[in-house]
Amino acid sequence: MDLNLRGKVAVLTGASVGIGLAVAEAFAAEGTHLLLVARNEERLSAAAAGIATKFGVTAVPVACDVSTSAGVDKLVAAAKENFGGADIVFNNAGTGSNETIMNAPDEKWLAYWDLHVMAAVRIARGLVPLMKARGGGTILNNASICATQPLGYEPIYNVTKAALMMLSKNMANEFIQDNIRVNTINPGLVLTPDWIKTARQLTQDSGGDWEGHLQQVADEHAPIRRFASPEELANFIVFLCSDKASYSVGSTYFVDGGMLRTV
Repeated sequence: MDLNLRGKVAVLTGASVGIGLAVAEAFAAEGTHLLLVARNEERLSAAAAGIATKFGVTAVPVACDVSTSAGVDKLVAAAKENFGGADIVFNNAGTGSNETIMNAPDEKWLAYWDLHVMAAVRIARGLVPLMKARGGGTILNNASICATQPLGYEPIYNVTKAALMMLSKNMANEFIQDNIRVNTINPGLVLTPDWIKTARQLTQDSGGDWEGHLQQVADEHAPIRRFASPEELANFIVFLCSDKASYSVGSTYFVDGGMLRTV
């Protein structure tokens, strides 16, 4: 299926590894030019160079921290300078947490709020006018199944991802007048390097069977009994950002192998 994305410009945060990198490659395979954003400059530059060589698209790396106003300003300036704006935004930068409500300091709450919520707000303020000038576009916010079905060990992650889901709905209502569609994706278990790193750490004193540990997680949480690959999620994301999904506005999509326990 031709998704009519050739020559479009996509801004992707958290783009140097895991889901973000898989999404970058999926867009590039459609002929989409990329502004790739992450904090690790060396890894990001290598990813951008590899994508440009493999797919023949323009892939511009921008090393910055989107949880800060200065980082978002750098992102927006790079989009203007290199492409004159953007057609697609995938807000993907984020990370898990581990705390209880009673022991987490204010600073940790505020840091996750800036990363998961304010980054999307600030990026919208910077890029939506440029998208409007190009005739519209799409914004997709990567929340989590935890926005609806929380995991007990990460209340800050659960709360800020739920806020991102509500922000998406409000963005959708406000931006559709400018022909900008906004949706949310709530992944379940996706086999990212973070999951593998955590599994290795948890099993290092008990034989090191990190794959067995991840299988136990999948068996417990997902009826499909496995993790998704980042590429499986990326295929769905690219479709949602294309004109083939043109009537999708303000929706939340669970891509979770059946993990959500409600209808």
